[in-house]
Amino acid sequence: MNPYSSRRLRGFTLIELLVVLVILGLLAGLVGPQVIKYLGGANTKVAKLQIEDFSTALDAFRLDMGRYPTTSEGLQALVVQPSNANRWNGPYLRKNTLPKDPWGNDYQYRSPGQHGAFDLHSLGADNADGGEGENQDVVSWL
Repeated sequence: MNPYSSRRLRGFTLIELLVVLVILGLLAGLVGPQVIKYLGGANTKVAKLQIEDFSTALDAFRLDMGRYPTTSEGLQALVVQPSNANRWNGPYLRKNTLPKDPWGNDYQYRSPGQHGAFDLHSLGADNADGGEGENQDVVSWL
């Protein structure tokens, strides 16, 4: 038997394995942060889309009732008829439930708002006013 052919059957050398591990580590180090950055931005985009859906539902409520839900009625008025709402023609949301923001928190609603007929916003991942990145507020008035 040829000594070179038996060496080929033994497998990879330690150096070869280390080179492959270093390459994989470099790829993970370069690609990982980009994936995390993309996923973080995705939550903010989902919150913006949900706020747009809420705004459409609030406009439909206003067409039927002649007003937006009050702050005390809140967004719940989009899925459950308020006691004094005779012309209510809801539910105004597709799934008949109030979705939470992508971070699992309730959306903040106020009517009349400081920035328009109503203010609707999510406080972001930290559930506190202000912030940057994932912690930034997502608002209906910008």
